[in-house]
Amino acid sequence: MRRSALALLISSAFVSQSAFAVQPKEVVNHYADIALAVYQDAGKTAEQLDIAIKNLIASPSEKNLKSAKAAWLASRVPYQQSEVFRFGNVVVDDWEGQLNAWPLDEGMIDYVKPGAYHHELGNAGATANIIANKELQVGTNKLDVSEITPELLANLNELAGSEANVATGYHAIEFLLWGQDLNGTNAGAGERPYTDFVQGKECTNGNCERRAEYLQATSTLLVSDLAWMQTQWADKGDNYRSELTAKAPKEGLRIMLFGMGSLSLGELAGERMKVALEANSPEDEHDCFSDNTHNSHYYNQKGISNVWFGSYARIDGTKVTGPSLNDLVTNTDKMVAKKTSTAVSAADSQVHTLVSSAEKGIAFDQLIATGNKSGNALVTASIKSLVLQTAEIEKAAATLGITSLNSDTADHEF
Repeated sequence: MRRSALALLISSAFVSQSAFAVQPKEVVNHYADIALAVYQDAGKTAEQLDIAIKNLIASPSEKNLKSAKAAWLASRVPYQQSEVFRFGNVVVDDWEGQLNAWPLDEGMIDYVKPGAYHHELGNAGATANIIANKELQVGTNKLDVSEITPELLANLNELAGSEANVATGYHAIEFLLWGQDLNGTNAGAGERPYTDFVQGKECTNGNCERRAEYLQATSTLLVSDLAWMQTQWADKGDNYRSELTAKAPKEGLRIMLFGMGSLSLGELAGERMKVALEANSPEDEHDCFSDNTHNSHYYNQKGISNVWFGSYARIDGTKVTGPSLNDLVTNTDKMVAKKTSTAVSAADSQVHTLVSSAEKGIAFDQLIATGNKSGNALVTASIKSLVLQTAEIEKAAATLGITSLNSDTADHEF
């Protein structure tokens, strides 16, 4: 029996669509494209931060300190979207601590207010104050810190075996620009005076020259670290990208989905929200000196969304788009893809409520305060949205034949 012209047309269209269906390898390659774009933007904003820091050091003023703070805040936007690449990609996970380790015992770096400083118990470096001292006594060892360089600071990370001894990265810079946040769970961020960088008799709190040297050294290191990571994702050469894209496509997909699920569950819902909420502790919030935690959380979530939908909005306003996990799962099971997309979009919206709250004057450290029932509920709702998102990510993984994703819980129960 001859097939009708309509049936032939439908059959032809189906074959055409199948022939051009998204392939796993294309999705993995585009994932690497997004990673490169994000790290390029993080590098550019770090360079702009470095310029602002140089201006502050050369000419300390309230205006230049404000500009440096604004540059730091801008630099967090792309960087926080990069953390979805951390889990599963060892090259990123082994590297990121030098840039984004937290919480830190800030007394290792500079002066702190007596009686208003809570540090890790037993941390020998918690009051080292590198800026005020040219030699450190750590146990039976004496360390020469007379010349503050990027290399020296990198070597001081995790001094005496404590993860709270963070000498470099975004949060060290944050502390040097804002100073301690002495407001607890009340409104307000750190209020370091610009005169902490003035050379000469108008210097406040002593050691202004070394403070400037420290700030510049860690900024220089941040820029060079981000430049190195860009080379790892470049579309040429013998680098991590070539290693990733040479793997079986299914392994690349597993890395993508594991990164999304682990950031969503163990890291963002657990370490960055649940810990701070249960302890009602601003000491455990992510950007604790600047009160920028709401934005860091939101852009972490945006990183997850970027990978799922295969789209990243660059700092210059352009978009990087291409074959996505959403497309790939849709080819296999439209309902699973739809549920995952709904959960990801819902998490975007829910975590953004933390941003909306901060814009109205109630920052994350106030939301987690003891007795703030509505604030606690808002954070709890965000945690729940992330848990739901992770469950849907794992179902999407199973649709692609990845049945044991095992998203990292960071030992949290939800």
